[in-house]
Amino acid sequence: MTKDAGARAGLAPLVLIVALFFLWGVANNLNDVLIPHLKKAFFLSDLQSGLVQSAFYLGYFFLALPAGLLMRRYGYKAAVIVGLVLFGAGALLFWPAAELRRYELFLSALFVIASGLAFLETSANPLITVLGDPAKAEQRLNLAQAFNPLGAITAVVVGRQFILSGVEPTKAEFAAMTPDQLSAFQAAEAQSTQIPYLIIAAVVLTWTLLVAFTRFPVQASRPDPEAAEHKVDKPILGLFSRPRFLFGVVAQFFYVGAQVGVWSYMIRYGQDQVAGMGEKTAAAYLSWSLVGFMAGRFAGTALMSRVDPSRLMALFAVANVALTLVAVAVGGHAGLLALAATSFFMSIMFPTIFASSLKGLGALTKTGSSLLVMSIIGGAVLPAVMGAMSDASSIRTAILVPCACFAAVGLFAITARRREVTAHDAVLAGGH
Repeated sequence: MTKDAGARAGLAPLVLIVALFFLWGVANNLNDVLIPHLKKAFFLSDLQSGLVQSAFYLGYFFLALPAGLLMRRYGYKAAVIVGLVLFGAGALLFWPAAELRRYELFLSALFVIASGLAFLETSANPLITVLGDPAKAEQRLNLAQAFNPLGAITAVVVGRQFILSGVEPTKAEFAAMTPDQLSAFQAAEAQSTQIPYLIIAAVVLTWTLLVAFTRFPVQASRPDPEAAEHKVDKPILGLFSRPRFLFGVVAQFFYVGAQVGVWSYMIRYGQDQVAGMGEKTAAAYLSWSLVGFMAGRFAGTALMSRVDPSRLMALFAVANVALTLVAVAVGGHAGLLALAATSFFMSIMFPTIFASSLKGLGALTKTGSSLLVMSIIGGAVLPAVMGAMSDASSIRTAILVPCACFAAVGLFAITARRREVTAHDAVLAGGH
């Protein structure tokens, strides 16, 4: 096979895997629309509506390690297929959840979707990091992840157009409704989710067939040669002796909690802080915030060719600490703009933490990837904390949670940079 023929043969698998970053961006960010939508439809508190993210990210937590085990035994491609099947099944569950108007069924459907995404992210992220020069792993993963915000923007635009009704009765108007009127309102709100998720299911299950029948490179389908010999406890115990990796898991927990918290409550913040702002207008701010996230991903990837990734992430973390403090202290329209601006600086954090944490793990990379995906449970825990703080105090006070999270990410970036410099100096000293 010629070099050009080989390149063409490898293009189809590359396109299929890169598209996964788009697809899970859609699934993740539709939650940001579902939270205010279901809050209105089921008369939920901020804490109760925040359970959307809790159910979603618990799926990541519980399925990430099984995904890693399957990937070690059967290879990356098998993990992708299982993930897509679960993703599609969860999207199909939205239909009966809406018909029965049961909030817990919506949460169950989201759990199944996230279980599928755990398989997808556990397999796709490390696959990108190992395909090429290890020194450019962060830059390469940031480039692949640039397709994720395209999915996020699509999700919010679709959700704003087809899920959010714009019908926002006041408390007095709700009180004046007859039981039949109230039931009709709730039915309409719940059923607006059915068609979007049915379309998602169709796309995802079609993608499953394309992946299944496409020839992938050997390394994508090949199992770990040691998977049958070593139990899962051996690589996990090996990872516990890697302090940089463990700090990366903690940093990823806080980063995902911050990202999910900011995006989940941005619509709520706008409605609370800007007089007369409705859900559709607030959702537009979220859309533009995600455009900023995408711009930051491309800008960050370009800057990494000149600036060390850890140093750049430290600077971005400092910027976000400052912006979230503005959202807490100032509020109003300025606070909303500051909160929206954090997305630009969040853009490089997930892939940079991921790639930096996996550096030098060798045979432990697949299991390390699973634990990093498990740390996404921060998206389940911290938005719920924000919801509780908002119910107890105010939505502005709740923004202190992501503020603290960005500080933790900044600390990881600073220490990761110091470790890299120390390791580099040690190599030079050894050479002399």
